[in-house]
Amino acid sequence: MRVSHDIEITPKSVVLDGKQIEVSETGERLLVELYRRYVGDYPKFYKMDTLSRLGFIAAEILLKIEPVEAVILGNHNASIKNDRDYLKTITDGNYYPSPALFVYTLPNIVTGEIAIRHHIQGETSFYVLDKQEDLEPIIHATLNNVPSPILGGWCECSDKDEFNAKLQIIWNN
Repeated sequence: MRVSHDIEITPKSVVLDGKQIEVSETGERLLVELYRRYVGDYPKFYKMDTLSRLGFIAAEILLKIEPVEAVILGNHNASIKNDRDYLKTITDGNYYPSPALFVYTLPNIVTGEIAIRHHIQGETSFYVLDKQEDLEPIIHATLNNVPSPILGGWCECSDKDEFNAKLQIIWNN
């Protein structure tokens, strides 16, 4: 297994291939700043939940460097931030929850957004795991079954200003 490119996005920083990218915003506003700087032409971004925005932006930056054949992501909290937001829409006698929020109560939506944008027809999976290290054997198994490279990594979001993405482009050699 060989990593050709990687990115880490936290609420306060972005590191691409080991080099700090200068940013002026923090938290959720950082994701919008990165979208405007690196994408700008995908209006659906503004409808996405924070987890999808995070994974989408990290993928966009990496996939501008190198295309992939599959997407394998994971985290520990699934779509907890959006689940909480969705739950708020069905309290206090409101029995008509938001369909716009409901779609993002599935963490695999982020892999779907990436695949749609980049026409990736290979595997797109999102795993909810106890710890980040548990994703490694899944990535190894995937690399043995699909053409490489793949986009793989951890994409965690517990609140609009609490997130971390560590994505890599990974080759089977």
